[in-house]
Amino acid sequence: MSMIPSFFGGQRSNIFDPFSVTVWDPFKDFPTQFSKENSAFVNTRIDWKETPEAHVLKADLPGLNKEEVKVEVEDDRVVRISGERKIEKEDKNDTWHRVERSSGKFVRSFRLPENVKMDQIKAAMENGVLTVTVPKVEVKKSDVKAIEISG
Repeated sequence: MSMIPSFFGGQRSNIFDPFSVTVWDPFKDFPTQFSKENSAFVNTRIDWKETPEAHVLKADLPGLNKEEVKVEVEDDRVVRISGERKIEKEDKNDTWHRVERSSGKFVRSFRLPENVKMDQIKAAMENGVLTVTVPKVEVKKSDVKAIEISG
């Protein structure tokens, strides 16, 4: 086992080699619910930003309309975004050359901090982008009162 990485081609396959370029995947042969073909949609990427007024979640959901997406709120400040893109129906007269667009279900959940108004959540869908806005509770600044020192 060489302790020097190979810069001139050839991938190392020894999982104990610290300079190996191949990564051992313990779940490689583990059966999963989703195939790799639709994993891009299953692992929907969502951005979460906090502004002074609200928490804003944005999800890219190309090809879906608002009827195919659900936004739910759980009791303990959890927002759940879910949906499904169905597989296109096959016609016996069609010949498919490539199928690269992903399909399947997705579910993402986010626990929000305590400073949110869970009863005022709004969601909008435009051009395949879902935007969920959760307003923040206004933080009252404590009044500072100067105390006169006697004596």
